[in-house]
Amino acid sequence: MIRVVIAEDQGLVLGALAALLDLEEDIDVVATAADGKEALEKIRDVQPDVVLTDIEMPAMTGLELLQAVKEERLPCRVIIVTTFGRSGYLRRALEGGASGYLLKDAPSEELAEAVRRVHQGLRAVSPELAAQAWSEPDPLTDRERQVLRLAGDGLSTAKIAQELHLSEGTVRNYLSEAIGKLGAANRTEAARLARKQGWL
Repeated sequence: MIRVVIAEDQGLVLGALAALLDLEEDIDVVATAADGKEALEKIRDVQPDVVLTDIEMPAMTGLELLQAVKEERLPCRVIIVTTFGRSGYLRRALEGGASGYLLKDAPSEELAEAVRRVHQGLRAVSPELAAQAWSEPDPLTDRERQVLRLAGDGLSTAKIAQELHLSEGTVRNYLSEAIGKLGAANRTEAARLARKQGWL
């Protein structure tokens, strides 16, 4: 049996994914979670073979969950399942060590097949998405991304500095760099553009 944990913050989608996979004779959904933090605890606890995770979730995103799994050397493979076909997300997922990247509107049999492929040590990524991912490089550094994400959430320069343990001047520099790289008029537009590309 392939043991699977699913992390998804939308209850209906979580239920549907679990129900679909439970129909497969060789796949067992051993735990579900409504956010990345809960998922990480479940992964440590039940030691699944494969983790299916959404990207945008509260408490911890799917990409942060992927990073935590890698850092803790947890013995499971991760598939990102998302509504976002954005090249930035896909690129960061693959660079972060994801074994698969699927869109939620993919046919249900594709989901089960992806779980099997990834369990065998193979990759499961839509070819069109994979080609797109490498055509548009992410211009932001990790720190610029952090600062821009918080600015996009409406935090002031002072609050961002406090949150990231930086000086306000340093935060302003990172914001200025990010705005310049994205050709945006201000921090709000830069955050919107970066989010649209999947770079945040």
